[in-house]
Amino acid sequence: MKNTLNLRTQIRQEIRDKRRSLSSSFQQQAAKSLVTQIAPLMTKDKPQSVALYLSNDGELSTQELIAYCWQQQTKVYLPVIHPFSKGHLLFLAYTPDTQMTANKYGIAEPALDVSQVYPAHAIDMIFTPLVAFDNTGARLGMGGGFYDRTLAQLEKSNAHTQVIGLAHDCQCVEQIPTEAWDMPLEQIITPTSHYRF
Repeated sequence: MKNTLNLRTQIRQEIRDKRRSLSSSFQQQAAKSLVTQIAPLMTKDKPQSVALYLSNDGELSTQELIAYCWQQQTKVYLPVIHPFSKGHLLFLAYTPDTQMTANKYGIAEPALDVSQVYPAHAIDMIFTPLVAFDNTGARLGMGGGFYDRTLAQLEKSNAHTQVIGLAHDCQCVEQIPTEAWDMPLEQIITPTSHYRF
C-alpha cells in the first residue's frame, strides 16, 4: 500500500513538472491539434452536450475545444465542486457570459446557480482531466478523487455517456499503480492520438 502510494505520488510529481515545462507556443499548438483529433468524433456522434474543464497546472488547454463546441451549437458544462457533498462534482452550463468564481484550489468555475446544474448522466460526453495514463486506460488524477467518484456514480446509473480523458502525449507512462477506487477510461485523446481501451 505504502509503496503504491509513493509510486503514485512520484509519477504525479514527475508528470506535473513535465507538462508545466511545456512552452506556451507548444501548448497553443497542442490545443489546436486536440480539436483536430476530436472534431471527427463530434461529427460522427453529434453530442448535444459535453462536459469540459478549464485547464490548470500545465494541463492540455481546452479553450480551443470549448470554442469549437460553442461554434457547433453543442452545450458546454463545467465541473463545480459540490457545496454539500464532499468530494463530488456538479456540472453547470458554461457560456461566454457565465459568471465565474475561483474554487478552493484557485481554479475558475461557474458561480453556483441551481438553475444551471445539469445531471452528469444526461451529458453525452464528459472530457476528464488527468495527470498520467498508461496503455490499459488507467488514469491518475490530482489525488482528490472528484472524477473517480463522479464516474463511479455514472457507471451505477447505466448512463450512455462517453467518458474521454484528455492529456498531452508526454503524460503517458509505462504503468500506473492502481487503487480499488480508480475508474479506468475507455478512451483517451492526446494532440496526436485517440486511444481506445
